[in-house]
Amino acid sequence: MDYSKWQAIHRKKNVKKGIQFSLMVAGASGTGRTTFVNTLCGRKVVESAAEEHYDPKEAALETGISIRPVTVGEGWGSFDAGSNGVDLDMEGARVSLTVVDTPGFGDNINNEACFGEIIGYLEHQYDDILAEESRIKRNPRFRDNRVHLLLYFITPTGHGLRELDIELMRRLAARVNIIPVIGKADSLTPVEIAETKKLVMEDIEYYKIPIYNFPYDVEEDDEQTVEENAQLRQKLPFAMVGSTEFFEINGKTTRARQYPWGFVEVENPRHSDFSVLRAAMLGTHLVDLKEITHDILYENYRTERLSRGVESAYTDSSLNAEELASQSFMLKEEQIRRDEEKLREIELRVHREITEKRQELLAREHELKEMEARFARGMLSVESEISDEANKNRVQHDVRG
Repeated sequence: MDYSKWQAIHRKKNVKKGIQFSLMVAGASGTGRTTFVNTLCGRKVVESAAEEHYDPKEAALETGISIRPVTVGEGWGSFDAGSNGVDLDMEGARVSLTVVDTPGFGDNINNEACFGEIIGYLEHQYDDILAEESRIKRNPRFRDNRVHLLLYFITPTGHGLRELDIELMRRLAARVNIIPVIGKADSLTPVEIAETKKLVMEDIEYYKIPIYNFPYDVEEDDEQTVEENAQLRQKLPFAMVGSTEFFEINGKTTRARQYPWGFVEVENPRHSDFSVLRAAMLGTHLVDLKEITHDILYENYRTERLSRGVESAYTDSSLNAEELASQSFMLKEEQIRRDEEKLREIELRVHREITEKRQELLAREHELKEMEARFARGMLSVESEISDEANKNRVQHDVRG
């Protein structure tokens, strides 16, 4: 199939079905996690801890973590005052956003259970996909709820990572793309923000925490992609400021936070990295985040899951030879499927390169033909001038004669 036709078909499917994107936000209470979500969606989607009702008798109890997915769906993403929201559009395709909030994380003395709850939720979504793929007849309306990105909100202390931060990101990196952000960055000065970013990235490098650092390949990617990703990488971790209030600033209505000395504008790049992060995760890098989730994170989990099934089959005396053979067959089938996908990707890439080279050659051939035509016209013009000059000389000679 022609690559351009394949792209057109793919875009039509996206326009018809829409693009599903799942975002998880995690961080201790007071880091601006809830405000960020409501700012991103352009309306109130999740409630803050202060808005929830608690029983005073249970105030001394550790409530633990709760996982709360909320599908925002169509009609979201507006940042205009008084608007009810507009669809997020990416190449004509609507994006349906699911936000997974994790209130209660980091608020307990012992947060070990919190790690298990989040990992369990992420793996449960993978298990749903695995079960659906194993069906003889798949559900055409099946919804993929895998989390494509985790924004981890770091407490704005002006220092590096805490042990809790390090442990969470290290444990979850194998199951989800992670981007660290500094919550409530307006509580720090620009100098403190720069120092905090430096310390956080030094800790991430020291502890070898695999985050989503906007990867690029200088040899394979184009210059624009390399430059954009390099700039985004330099901004890690993103300094985040959110607000649900609108103010009139310089004749423009915008979301901001008001202080005695002035305003902190949410979408002003000098005040916050909010607009940069939003454009990256829901625009330029949305497809990349989804592809990494499916092609790397999910495939690794799938292989581990099937491998564990085969290993347990060997140790389970109640499993007969037919079931054991079936497990082995699934593993081989999975490997074959992955190899076929890689071959298809290579074929598409080669076909695309051939098409580009052919177009380039046709363009050069067209240029050569134009040059030949101009040269021929020039030669005719020169010959005509020579002929005219010769006739003129002949006439002058005849007159003198």
